[in-house]
Order: sequence, then C-alpha cells, then structure tokens
Amino acid sequence: MPTFYFHLRDGADILIDPDGIELAGLPAIVARALTEARSIISADALDGHIDLNQHIDVEDASGALVHRLEFANAITMGPMGPANGPGRLKKI
Repeated sequence: MPTFYFHLRDGADILIDPDGIELAGLPAIVARALTEARSIISADALDGHIDLNQHIDVEDASGALVHRLEFANAITMGPMGPANGPGRLKKI
C-alpha cells in the first residue's frame, strides 16, 4: 500500500508530516484528511479560536500533491435544523 503525507499549512508556516500513513486510495485519503482537519478544528475550538485559513496538503512519496483540504470546507456553520436530523443535542 502506498504511503501518503499529510502536511498542515496556514499560508506562512508548514507542519511537515515526516512519517506518513499507508492508505488504499483516494477515498481513504479524503476521509483521513477530513478527520484530521476536524480534529484540529475541534481542539482549536476548545482553545477559543478557530483558524479556517489552514489547509492540509496530502502528498505521495514522490512529493506530488494528491489532495488538498481547506479547513473552511471541512465544516459547515449555522443553526441546526430538522434537515440535519433529530437528536443532535448531547446530554452533559
């Protein structure tokens, strides 16, 4: 299975993924990038500031870009309505 590298960029800085992860193909790459972005956004929300001007570039072993996920495209914001499904509230 090929190895892909998930680099975090914000326009000025880059956090390089030195290890990468083996994934089967583009659907797995897209899903993993989305999970990673949402995890970072979630942690940032706990700190009180979300920076949507970041993105994850996924590169193959040769350094070719195979996928880019802008953080702004990783989430939707707005009121939750019936179209988004019932039971969205969680007990605390």
